[in-house]
Amino acid sequence: MDLQGKVAVVTGSGRGLGLAYAQALAAAGAAVVVNDVDRATVDAAVATITAAGGRATGAVAAVSDSEAAQLLVDTAVTEFGSLDVLVSNAGILRDRVLWKMTDEDFDDVVRVHLRGTFTCARAAAIRMREQGTGGRLVLISSPAGQRGNFGQTNYAAAKAGIVAMARTWAMELSRADITVNAVVPVAATEMTRTIPAFAPVIEEAERTGNPLPDWLRKEEGLGTVEDVAALITFLASDDSKDVTGQAIGIGGDRLALWAHPREKAVALADGGWSADAIAAQWQGGVGAEPETYGIPAPKAPEA
Repeated sequence: MDLQGKVAVVTGSGRGLGLAYAQALAAAGAAVVVNDVDRATVDAAVATITAAGGRATGAVAAVSDSEAAQLLVDTAVTEFGSLDVLVSNAGILRDRVLWKMTDEDFDDVVRVHLRGTFTCARAAAIRMREQGTGGRLVLISSPAGQRGNFGQTNYAAAKAGIVAMARTWAMELSRADITVNAVVPVAATEMTRTIPAFAPVIEEAERTGNPLPDWLRKEEGLGTVEDVAALITFLASDDSKDVTGQAIGIGGDRLALWAHPREKAVALADGGWSADAIAAQWQGGVGAEPETYGIPAPKAPEA
């Protein structure tokens, strides 16, 4: 995949998945703006990319407000002359069950994930429209945003909102040849290491240097951060010019297209529905096959 001549901003790219995205884009030829909240982390990431022959510069900012978003766009334009790709990846976690979640827990996560994606995408879209050469917005979501997840009211709501924004912006930006897609990644990160079924397997793979087992890579779709980065490179490329408004999952050996929400079952009643009529119809009608909710618990194969 050739990204020569393209300039990308990757938010939250000092470590983990974000760093893998930045490294993959640079390896394909793009110039990359690395962003994180810590100067030492940014400098280390930039040094890693340039040592491998890539082009990169850093921008230290806490993603959420308009000023930080504009700084990232301005850095790309000043250092490399344009902006062609935004990967909105920055995020934090403040996991708690509903009755223990504080206003600050909720606001902090929504501010970084949802508002940060909005402000960065808006600044990038303005610049891309001014350039008149199209562009790519790649928004990072999560399985939690598609299905919900225990203890993640704030995170799941923000990640669901990111997919909704991708679908909306895909319509709004289509005439400017700017594609917008949401990526739903699964990888061995600090967060997935806390899942009891995953932790010992990940630790064993890291200890031995062996790849993760097939059941994890295929059934659960969980692999390395590098496995996920290939999708980011594709969506940043000219080969994805007709891909927009989609939520695309990737992890391990698994690549998936998530369905958009749609009506699953419909019933009609002349003149509308009373509560009693809904109750009488529900179990054997519209509600006969209710949807599941929550991320299914992973299950290792029996020995």
